Amino acid sequence: MPPEDPEAPAMPPGPLFGSGRRVADAATNVRRRVSTVLGLPDRPASPVLRPVVAVDGPPTPAPRGLVLRPALLGFVALLAVAVGASLPSSPFKLEMPHTWFFGVPAHGGASNWGVYFSLAAVYGGLLLLMRVWWGMSRLYARSPGVPTSQLWWVFLLWALPMLVIAPLFSRDIYSYAAQGEMVSRHLSPYHYGPFELGNNSFTAPVDPLWGNAPAPYGPLFLQIDGFFARITGHNELATVVLLRLLAFAGVVLMAAFIPRLARLYHRDGAEVFTLAVLNPVVILHLIGGAHNDALMLGFLIAGITLAKEGRPVVGLVLCAVATAVKAPAAVGALYIGWNWLGPYVPVRDRIRPLITAGLIGGAVMEFFSFTSGLGWGWIGSLLSPGVVRSWMAPTTAAAYLATDLAHVVGFGVHMGTVLSATRFFGMLGGGILCLWLLGNSDRIGSLRALGMSLLVIVLLGPVDQPWYLTWGLVALAPVARGRLRSGLIGLSMFSAFLSLPGAAQLIGNLVHGDPLSIVLTLLWLLVVLTVPLSTIERPAISSGQHDHSAGELSGVALG
Repeated sequence: MPPEDPEAPAMPPGPLFGSGRRVADAATNVRRRVSTVLGLPDRPASPVLRPVVAVDGPPTPAPRGLVLRPALLGFVALLAVAVGASLPSSPFKLEMPHTWFFGVPAHGGASNWGVYFSLAAVYGGLLLLMRVWWGMSRLYARSPGVPTSQLWWVFLLWALPMLVIAPLFSRDIYSYAAQGEMVSRHLSPYHYGPFELGNNSFTAPVDPLWGNAPAPYGPLFLQIDGFFARITGHNELATVVLLRLLAFAGVVLMAAFIPRLARLYHRDGAEVFTLAVLNPVVILHLIGGAHNDALMLGFLIAGITLAKEGRPVVGLVLCAVATAVKAPAAVGALYIGWNWLGPYVPVRDRIRPLITAGLIGGAVMEFFSFTSGLGWGWIGSLLSPGVVRSWMAPTTAAAYLATDLAHVVGFGVHMGTVLSATRFFGMLGGGILCLWLLGNSDRIGSLRALGMSLLVIVLLGPVDQPWYLTWGLVALAPVARGRLRSGLIGLSMFSAFLSLPGAAQLIGNLVHGDPLSIVLTLLWLLVVLTVPLSTIERPAISSGQHDHSAGELSGVALG
């Protein structure tokens, strides 16, 4: 008999379990009657005999404090980020006139107090957001049953400040807009970089690192991108707004399917929704930064969910659509084909489903490649991120370290040669590890192996960005338990601060600034770090719906 699938839903309680529960209840009633007759205090039953709240049972009304208080605190945190990032001369957005509706740099420059306020507000808001999100993840793990519909309002409330302000922490959206303008003017982004358009409003905000790099995105995204440029009358700012809304739509699509995927794995919908959709990296980077990874993740999660629900063809089509936005989503189609016939199937029986999955995915990609008029040039452009050297990518960091060490010991090596070697071995090792995860997915769990494969692609790829980590973090959320769940939370909180601009400036201002500004900034950060958030969990204990013992037991079961 094959071993149990680690992701298989738990079996319902059998007759033996039901009989034991009835005996325990009868014993409790007898004890209470005896205590009443003898005048003894009525003690609560042992926590071991208390039932754990069913994860997949009918939702019960949740106390307002379980949702309202963390929702408002998170909104305050994101509002602080939005205000701090919108001030003139803020380092968290592009400081260039006509790139957004407000926050244009002041002609006379920003005052020291304005810079202090911007840095303190953003970093203070980020710290508060991390604390609130972490508390919510713990709270819903211990008190399952909160309706997911209530968390939709939290999501919309948190997303609102990110939709209003200028694109945060990255200039990628301006590259998207320029590439859309190229498509609308029949210039292939697979052959040329945005600077091919010349000096205009579309190319001025583009990061010079990507100005001459071909686009690594799929034909569907570039087709939508070009459509936006045309319908806005080739207005750069209007195109940016539509791209921001497109990213938001991708997160909404992901949020619609995450609870369904959680139910398939008998997980509490509120907890998984918090881990995946209310994740700070999703809110700050996918919505705030308006990255097309959001649209890719929306189609990917939808495809995986429908395939898990017994509709593999529809799931394959959606994963192929996600691949037509960004290539890493092809891993989802690979796993659907591999698990088409179920777990513990011999490899030889998986070949035909894999071929079928490849044909379906190839047909969808051919459709978008043909209708967009861009052809299959996107395959050759997949290596274009390699022209940019990002120290956050472990392979690039290893190349820098190896080159410096070689120079210290007297060996003259070229950085480009070392970088090519580290990236080659990184991609080779990543490919081997992904194949191992695929081959052992029956033992590891298919969704867990899929999410880990996406993280491997990011960590061993040529370029690493904080929002890339959402590929694996969102996929792992429905199956994250124990150490994996702790790792998901820790990686999300760490990556939300990764590569944020202004950190060095904040430290420099605190060291060299005037005493009053330093004191006020440190006082604000101290308030953020010490503000009591324990009141969020009090309604869960005092309401009587989820007592402390049951909460701890359910936390063990889910965490």
